[in-house]
Amino acid sequence: MITKEELQNLQPQIYQYFLNVLERERLHHAYLFSGNFGSFEMSLFLAQSLFCTEKVGVESCGQCRSCKLIASEEFSDVTIVRPSNQIIKTERVRDLVKDFSRSGVEGSKQVFIIVDSDKMHVNAANSLLKVIEEPQSEVYIFLLTANEQKVLPTIKSRTQKVRFPKQEALLSDYLERTGLLKTQANLLAGFAQSMKEAESLSKSTVFFDLVQELERFTKLLLNQEATAFLQVAKLSQLCDEKEKQSQAFRLLELLLASQLELKQNRLFLDKLVLAREMWSANVSFQNALEYMVLT
Repeated sequence: MITKEELQNLQPQIYQYFLNVLERERLHHAYLFSGNFGSFEMSLFLAQSLFCTEKVGVESCGQCRSCKLIASEEFSDVTIVRPSNQIIKTERVRDLVKDFSRSGVEGSKQVFIIVDSDKMHVNAANSLLKVIEEPQSEVYIFLLTANEQKVLPTIKSRTQKVRFPKQEALLSDYLERTGLLKTQANLLAGFAQSMKEAESLSKSTVFFDLVQELERFTKLLLNQEATAFLQVAKLSQLCDEKEKQSQAFRLLELLLASQLELKQNRLFLDKLVLAREMWSANVSFQNALEYMVLT
């Protein structure tokens, strides 16, 4: 998890905005945080600010019992919900709704953080509406999403929306400070869709092996198309799971887009879009790449 100082550097305007909100004691009871770059950490920071016993002004100390328990996701009055098998079930949210009417264990307040809230079942999302509209106790709800368009309009209209833009230069600098080479940090900063993904992949030798193979494939694609065709089978063996195949498409897009001024790159980007659509329609990864090379 990134530190409070790193969060402040990553999203300085949002950080300052919430300091002002806390100073005026105007924290809203329901937020929709759109974008994964610092949104979860901001939720924890706000939770800490509500429960910290050693605050400096309105900022949490990060060191007291409450702050440490919240950071480790073990505080009794901060509930964090994540999808299970890519869905947040209705029963899970209905259980939460029951808790909304109760006071907290450590005080009167409760915080609920729902990660990937766009993955709530429709009935689950609808279960939240009444609570968001008419909270029965001192409850704060943070709905996090990287796909705002997938969140129900009724939820969006009843929450305060805060967008967390991707700060690519700052993320690249952060990744470089964790030990990556500058070229690796730049590529991963462009690739990652969240801080969590960036931190996880920065430690993955499998990911950077895939990057190397795709860099080789891209060079062949632009200079020796016949040889590139032979590399497709090797890439298919390397990308033997859907997640790796998805990563490969995203990486190819980044690598080709790095030189958009070249006509050949733009042509292959168009072909890549079609190949990915074929793959999404259950054409095999190998066949989709072969189509991209041969057409």
